[in-house]
Amino acid sequence: MSSVMEVAVIALLLLLNGFFAMSELAIVSSRKARLAADAADGRKGSRVALQLADDPGRFLSSVQIGITLVGILAGAFGGATLARTLAAALADAPVIGPYAEAAALAVVVGAITYASVIIGELVPKHVALANPERVAALVARPMAAIAVAAAPLVWLLEASSRLVLALIGLRKDDRRHVTEEEVKALIAEGAESGAIEPEEKEMMAGVLRLGGRRIRGLMTPRHEVEWVDLAWDADTIRAKLKASHHSRYPVIRGNPDDVLGVLQAKDLLNACLEGGMDVAALVQPIEAVHDNSPALGVLDVLKHSPIHMALVVDEYGSVEGIVTATDLLAAIVGTLSEHGEEYEPEIVRRDDGSWLMDGDVPVDLAADRLGLRRLEAEGEFSTVAGFFISLSRTIPSPGDHVSWGGWRFEVMDMDGRRIDKLLVQREEGDTPPQ
Repeated sequence: MSSVMEVAVIALLLLLNGFFAMSELAIVSSRKARLAADAADGRKGSRVALQLADDPGRFLSSVQIGITLVGILAGAFGGATLARTLAAALADAPVIGPYAEAAALAVVVGAITYASVIIGELVPKHVALANPERVAALVARPMAAIAVAAAPLVWLLEASSRLVLALIGLRKDDRRHVTEEEVKALIAEGAESGAIEPEEKEMMAGVLRLGGRRIRGLMTPRHEVEWVDLAWDADTIRAKLKASHHSRYPVIRGNPDDVLGVLQAKDLLNACLEGGMDVAALVQPIEAVHDNSPALGVLDVLKHSPIHMALVVDEYGSVEGIVTATDLLAAIVGTLSEHGEEYEPEIVRRDDGSWLMDGDVPVDLAADRLGLRRLEAEGEFSTVAGFFISLSRTIPSPGDHVSWGGWRFEVMDMDGRRIDKLLVQREEGDTPPQ
């Protein structure tokens, strides 16, 4: 065999190795949602690629078999042919001659290794990463044929792997477990690349936070609820509704713990227009949820409620507040201004890098803004005000402060015994997290 033919065979083996490496990374890196969309558009390659991605064990075993065989053949062929030819050419050299065989073998192995890294690994993998779904669709059918041809050997390798894992007490699990941190990282990457708008990123983060929140941190607390009391006369009720901007009102009879239902302002207006004023007859029933209920569970309750409002009670049955669909929406998109009120953000970043927060800002949102995994303290709380009180263990006054996680939390304003505003700034000497 001529030297040119020998080099051509080595080059072919390296290209085949590159094909396997490119196929492996393309299939593994492809997004299944994109492949499924392409398959729905009639692209057969994408459909086959999706099938390979759904059975990664069989596919990766086939790839590994191919890469291993190509590596063995390239090494053996290079050492047996090219090294011998080069050694014969170097045998008459005055200095290298005595070491011709060793020198030839070192040169051939080094050249093949270098070419294998460049042509058989790096370049194909960069091509796969540039457009994984397109590359996966192109290589899927050839790789599927190889997987079928190598099925007996793949079965043997899989059985052997399971046996070894069983002997060392491990179980094989081919399922990929995607964590919330990985989802957040993908959203952040999409925002940095411009594929996701900043507003979309904030809403997605709000949806993820909503899944882990309890309804106590989202409800309108009892002291902020505007009630309608059936003990009031008609003029008082009309004046109450006229002065307020809400469309629904919990109805009580003297005691806020005795909630009879909900009155809709529209129903009362219709009754007045028709010449009647029987408030009790207009009261609609209201669902009750526990204050420790998950937000998503309460969302399901609100979706099936005709008034989209629920009563929040504690373990003793006392009314803690109310929650509406608007409260859950605000947890995703941020504070919503009420009718006739100017919009004020609940979190503001100042020019010096500090944060001015409302006391009722959820702790998970505050931790996200500060770059912390979570805010921890003893006791149960859902807001930064509760977090502050849990650390200080007292009802604070303006100017009081606590430190946690390299941040200084200072009370700026109080509304009675409630923390209204907190200033959060990094303590001197601390560097921001990377």
